[in-house]
Amino acid sequence: MTDQDLIFNRRPATAQEMASFSTALTVLAGKWKLEILWHLSLGTKRFSQLRRALPRITQHMLTARLRELEADGMIHRKVYAEVPPKVEYTLSRAAVDLAPMFAAALEWAYKYSDSLKTDRQG
Repeated sequence: MTDQDLIFNRRPATAQEMASFSTALTVLAGKWKLEILWHLSLGTKRFSQLRRALPRITQHMLTARLRELEADGMIHRKVYAEVPPKVEYTLSRAAVDLAPMFAAALEWAYKYSDSLKTDRQG
């Protein structure tokens, strides 16, 4: 066992576990994806609400990330037949199940907020 195995108090990962973890990272990785999921975890949002909640994201980037999250089964997009069109985004069951991860990340951030370097722009 390596030091890393001892830190996480677990055995080395199997090839299947590594493949599953890699899949999870592929779905979740990407600038803004976790922030979008976080805001949707607070409830259904329209595109304009997400834009206001994430003021540094461009319209193009938000559209691209929402499409990726929908294609990966992380969010649901509901279009209402209205003029102008009304579109709402909600979390899928798979994304709702990320709640413990968000809670753990928030707890971690509170614990280490003084030592984390967060002055990056982007």
